[in-house]
Amino acid sequence: MTGWREHILADFSPGTAGLTLVADPDGLLLEAGMLERIQERGFALIPFESHVEFRFAFESSFRSKWDENLEKEQAVVVHVTQDDLQTLPYDLLQAGRRLHLSLAGIFPNFSYPVLAALDKSDLDALYLAQKDLASERLGDRSSKDFILRHVYSIAPELLKHTADLLRMLLRMHYRQIHLPSLFQEHLIQEIEKNGRFSDWPLGTIVPDREAFLAFLQERWEYFIQQKSSQQIASLQENRGVFNPVYPGPVDLPFEHHDVRVYLDTLFLDGLLEPVDHPQSQALSETWVSLGVRIDPEADRIKRLEKLYSSLRDDLPGHQARHGEWLTFARSWAELLALWLQTDKEPVPGIEDKIRAVQLELDNILAVWAENKLGGLINLPPVPPVMLHHIPRFLARSLEQTQGGKVALVVLDGLSFDQWVTMRKVLALNTDFLFRENAVFAWLPTTTSISRQALFAGRPPVFFPDSIHTTGKEAHLWRQFWADHGIKEQETVYARGLGDDITDELHHQLASPQTRVAGLVVDKVDRIMHGMELGLAGMHNQIRQWAGQPFLGDLLDMLLQAGYQVFLISDHGNIQAAGCGRPAEGALAATRGERVRIFRDPALRERVASSFPEAIAWSGSGLPEDVFPLIAPHRQAFVSNTRQLVCHGGISLEELVVPLVQIERKQT
Repeated sequence: MTGWREHILADFSPGTAGLTLVADPDGLLLEAGMLERIQERGFALIPFESHVEFRFAFESSFRSKWDENLEKEQAVVVHVTQDDLQTLPYDLLQAGRRLHLSLAGIFPNFSYPVLAALDKSDLDALYLAQKDLASERLGDRSSKDFILRHVYSIAPELLKHTADLLRMLLRMHYRQIHLPSLFQEHLIQEIEKNGRFSDWPLGTIVPDREAFLAFLQERWEYFIQQKSSQQIASLQENRGVFNPVYPGPVDLPFEHHDVRVYLDTLFLDGLLEPVDHPQSQALSETWVSLGVRIDPEADRIKRLEKLYSSLRDDLPGHQARHGEWLTFARSWAELLALWLQTDKEPVPGIEDKIRAVQLELDNILAVWAENKLGGLINLPPVPPVMLHHIPRFLARSLEQTQGGKVALVVLDGLSFDQWVTMRKVLALNTDFLFRENAVFAWLPTTTSISRQALFAGRPPVFFPDSIHTTGKEAHLWRQFWADHGIKEQETVYARGLGDDITDELHHQLASPQTRVAGLVVDKVDRIMHGMELGLAGMHNQIRQWAGQPFLGDLLDMLLQAGYQVFLISDHGNIQAAGCGRPAEGALAATRGERVRIFRDPALRERVASSFPEAIAWSGSGLPEDVFPLIAPHRQAFVSNTRQLVCHGGISLEELVVPLVQIERKQT
C-alpha cells in the first residue's frame, strides 16, 4: 500500500551511489520505519549534529574506504534537522546532491503547526485518512478536529454520558495513546464546551496517565465499599468520609459493559491494585473479583494464569514495531515477578509453560534485533528508545526548567521484572510516584558497552578505546554535559553505591552548584554475581535490599534537593545453564559468561565452530574491531554443570530495561 514514506523513497532509488545531503527539519528520515526502508535500499544515514562526531563517523566508516576504492558503491545520506544545508562543510556541499523534506509537502491540506506536533508514528493513520479531504485545506482548529477523530479515534462531540468519557480515558491511557500537548488542550476545551463534565479534573487526568490511574484507584475503592450493605448505610450518613486526593465525581459507572472490559486488564497488568473488602469471599464469584483481595495466594495464581494466557497469545512478531516490544516487555515483567515470588508455593505446570514461551520469545527477538535494532540508533531522543538517547533526553528536560537539576540513578544489572518487585517495596515505604517507561539496552548487554553508551550519550563506536572497561565513564559523562553548556564543577558522577550515602556525596548532591548527577548503584550487580539460588533468589534479595533505607533515602534526598529524578538500568539478567567453556586461551578481549568478544572475525569463527548455536552478533554501532559471540538460548560459556544468573546476551529480560521518573505523590 502506498503511504507517506513512498513520497520520500522516490528520491532514494536502490543502487544509487555517492553522497546525498538532506535538509529534514521535521525529522521524517529518522522515523524507525523510514530508516529501515532507506537502509534496505543501500543507504547509510549519518546525522550531522556536531562537526567532530560527524567527521569521526564519516571519515572512519566511508571516506577512508572510498579513498582506497573499497565499497565505492556505498550510498551515504548526511542528515540535517534544519531547513538550511549551508551549515554543512564546504567539501560536502560541493560533492553531494541536495534534498529537502517536509511534512507540508506530504500533507499539504493541514495546518503545519498542528502537523509538527504529531508523533511520526501517527503519520500512517493520517495519510490513510487524508484521502477523504479531497483538495480542502484545513485551518488550525479543523486540523485538530480531523486528527483527533481520524488518527486518535476521539470524537469529543460524542461524549454525552459519564460512561462515554470514562471509556475514552480508559482506552487512551491503557493503550498509551500519547496525545501531544496541542491536542490535549484542544480535547479538554471541546469536552468542557458541553458543560456535562465540569466537575472532572480534566486538566490533570487527560495528560497524565499516572494521575488518571490514581483517580480511578480511589473511585474503585469507594465502589467496592458500597458492595457491603452496612458500609452503604455508613457512607450515606457520612458522605464526607471519602476524601480523595484527586477531585471529581465519586460514583463512576464501573459496571457499564464498555468500562468493565478495560478494568479486568488494568488489574491483570498491575496498573490498578485490588482492595480489601469485609465480604471478599462473597465477591469471589462476581465480575469484580480481580479487583478485590480475597485470598492472597489464590489471587496471585489467578492473576498469574490469566496474565500468562494473555501474553502467550500476543507475542510480538519479526516485523513488530519497537514500541510493541517495549510494551510487551512491561507486561512480561509483571508475569515474571509474580512467578518468582519465593515466599509462595510454586504454581503447578506454570514453569514449563513460561520457559516454552521464553524459548519462542528469544528466537523471535534475535531475528528482530538483527534486522531492526540498528534502525533505532539515530532516532530522536524524545521519547528515548535506546540507552544512549537518555543524556540528550535529560538535556532537553533541563533546558525546559530554568535553573533545573537532573539526576540519573543507574541500578546496574536490574531487569524489568526485578524492578517490579522493587517498586512494590518502595511503594509501601515511600510517597513516591513512578512514571514507568522502557528502553533498549545495547547488544551485547555487557556493562562496559551498554552502561558506557548510557553515560556517553553516544553509540559505542565513539568510545572504542574503553569498550572493554568502565574506567572512562566519568569522563564521558562530564564531556557530554560540557558539550551542552554544563560546567565540570556543576556535574557529579559517583559509582559503587548501594549501602551508604557518604558525607562527601551528600555534600556534592546538596550543593546549589550541582545541576547534573549520574549515580551508579551496583548493589543489584553484586547480588547477581554472588547468586547461587537462581532468579527466585535474586528477587528475594532485591526485595530485602529495597526494604532497607539506602535507595529510598537516596531518592528522597534527590527530590528534596530539587532534582528531576530518573531511575534506569543498563541491562537486565537471566538464569542460564552452562554450555561449556570455550578453549580460546587469550583470543577473547572480553570473556563474559553470556558473551565472548574478539578483535578479529577469524578468531570468533574458530571458537564459534565449537558452539554452532551461538550467535555471531554483527549489529550496528560497535567499533570495527569488536566481534561478539553470544551464547545460545538461556546458556552461558561456563562448565556444563553450572547454573548461574548472568547477562550479555539477547533475551527480553537482558535487552529491555526500565526507565522510571520518580516524583512525589500528589497530596
